[in-house]
Amino acid sequence: MKTKAIIEKIAHIIFLISAVVAIFAVGAITIFMFIKGTPAFKSIGFLDLLFKSEWAPTATNPTYGIAYIILSSIVATFSAIIISIPIGLLTAVYIAEMANNKLGEIVRTAVELLAAIPSVIYGLLGIMILNPLMYKLERLIFINNPNHQFTGGSNLLSAIIVLALMILPTIVSVSVSSLNAVSDKLRSASLALGASKIQSIFSVVIPAAKSGILTGAVLGIGRALGEAMAINMVAGGVVNFPLPFNSIRTLTTQLVSEIAYSSGLHRQVLFTVGLILYLFIMFVNFCLLKVRKKEED
Repeated sequence: MKTKAIIEKIAHIIFLISAVVAIFAVGAITIFMFIKGTPAFKSIGFLDLLFKSEWAPTATNPTYGIAYIILSSIVATFSAIIISIPIGLLTAVYIAEMANNKLGEIVRTAVELLAAIPSVIYGLLGIMILNPLMYKLERLIFINNPNHQFTGGSNLLSAIIVLALMILPTIVSVSVSSLNAVSDKLRSASLALGASKIQSIFSVVIPAAKSGILTGAVLGIGRALGEAMAINMVAGGVVNFPLPFNSIRTLTTQLVSEIAYSSGLHRQVLFTVGLILYLFIMFVNFCLLKVRKKEED
């Protein structure tokens, strides 16, 4: 008994240390981002930095407006989520509720393999396959518009499609686990009351698994906001208003593109971009987790 009590105490201490390290890591990152990211607001001005759209850090008279960059990140991320959530949820329903065990395992394995593909491969496939298709579509739509600036297919639409494909495995995997966790008693009760299998799935099973599905959406948004390499390869990397056939630059690609050669105020602004990205991810997670908690209550 004494040995068991010692083991329990050691385990408790180890768990406590792990929790403290996790909290310390989050706190340290937050403090570091604020220390590095706030000086640019004093030098440039809060409103000028966030609401002006012209970005020219190497010009004779440098300008640092990141409004279009923020807007491009928001549009690309939430457009990808709007595409991915229905497809991911329906795929998860098929795997968990409709397919037989063998076929469901095959589909689930294929989805998990998508998650294992490095982001640079998605970018490469986007350059080789998606961008040429987008360029053909662009020419078809704007062939009689002499004022349109062709992008070769490197545009917002390409970024949205690549992002949607990349976050799909996360949404599917978490949703499948959530659907499988729903008690079979709920399914049986629904069927016993005369509901069809499809009615039971959409009226009983999915609402019961809503908390886990929201978690998948949170993780998907986090990956979409944090993705840089693939988007940098397919989106064109130009600071533009986020229209479907415009080349764009997001918060993450902004950091990837310029942090290596930046200095002085330019570098400070890039840290501010990182701070905005960090706060945006924290805000989205907080909002969705509040919704999830409300659903659980």
